[in-house]
Amino acid sequence: MLDIKWIRQNQAEVQAVADQKGISLSISQLVAYDDRRRSLLQQLEQLRQDRNRLSQEISGLMRSNEREKADRNKQQVKEINQRLSTVEEEHKEVETHYRQLMLHVPNVVSPDTPAGSSDHDNVEVRGAGEPTRFDFEPKDHVALGELHQMIDIPRGVKIAGSRNYYLTGMGALLHRAVQQLALDVLIQRGFTLLEVPLMVRTEALVNTAHFPLSQSQTFRMAEEDKWLVGTSEVPLVSYYDHEIVDVTEPIRLAAISTCFRNEVGSAGKDVHGLYRLHQFSKVEQVILCEASLDTSEQLLQEITANAEEILSLLELPYRVMAVCTGDMSQKTYKQWDIETWMPSRQAYGETHSASNLLDFQARRSNIRYRNADGKTQFCYTLNNTAIASPRILIPLLENHQQEDGSIRIPEALRRYMQGLEFLKP
Repeated sequence: MLDIKWIRQNQAEVQAVADQKGISLSISQLVAYDDRRRSLLQQLEQLRQDRNRLSQEISGLMRSNEREKADRNKQQVKEINQRLSTVEEEHKEVETHYRQLMLHVPNVVSPDTPAGSSDHDNVEVRGAGEPTRFDFEPKDHVALGELHQMIDIPRGVKIAGSRNYYLTGMGALLHRAVQQLALDVLIQRGFTLLEVPLMVRTEALVNTAHFPLSQSQTFRMAEEDKWLVGTSEVPLVSYYDHEIVDVTEPIRLAAISTCFRNEVGSAGKDVHGLYRLHQFSKVEQVILCEASLDTSEQLLQEITANAEEILSLLELPYRVMAVCTGDMSQKTYKQWDIETWMPSRQAYGETHSASNLLDFQARRSNIRYRNADGKTQFCYTLNNTAIASPRILIPLLENHQQEDGSIRIPEALRRYMQGLEFLKP
């Protein structure tokens, strides 16, 4: 959420960002509602003052036996109460519209964010490794999973519907291995590990700026004000909801959790295999820090470097992409995605995302710290996917397959895989 005073002073910039991010929003309408609610608040304050004054006068008039004048004051109080009721009702309605519009206002974007309308306009920042080339006909991850009896999509669909799966045997072990590797890297980097709730109240999703715009992507618990989270970013940021924290050193949090996404609007998109699923697991990085552009930029590079290190340990080719305005979410100030080479797609596929949100989430969540002058300020927040599985199994299986159908285990994973160097069919 942005400060309404700042929005009023920068209406053209905010409207431009809303248009670039594809958010249907009229900033002029928002300002008009703000004007009206301010006017109504002034009216309410004046009416209450008048009522209080007249009520006090009535007591004095009754004591001095000036009943006629007291009766006139009582009639005026009655008329004021009627007027108050009307103005309060209008203020409530205007305030509701104002709040709804405020929840749709996007975060501004960094000066170095590329302009564009979709992921096709994202810009490569750097890359590591070359796309894997084979001197034999390679298999895709589904065929490899079936060959090794590691992936069973038909039974997943039978039990839970489309975009579901089973991981069996070495597939389940590999799934756990990549997550533990990511956790170990983050713990070495000073992150505190949390086990987090997977069901949260609506407020947590609003305060972390996932609602209202991403509500259709979220599964709701029937007849309850609880939702299944699509990322542990939500409970990690919400951990400090409405608190004043110490960010003398940035607060580094990590969690491993199951995640759930509805994938509304993705029918027919990336339907093959393990790329786009309703349920997956993710190791997430979240940082809270002081309100400093320099500090947050440094931390964005840090969390991205953590994800890059994990991919290097997995010995996978990847590239870092600067995400353009049209591919960014409402809450994001600056975003880098990491795409990993997937031979079956003959393309890089997104596997990680790192975002700097400035104080957009903290303002909604009321997470503050005391600056050097002792005054409270809203924190900046950042987040990054350290690893998401089973999507990461796509490049892991495909890039490390051998001609005989075996799969080489990267050295960094072997201690989590019972010392195995190869998975053999």
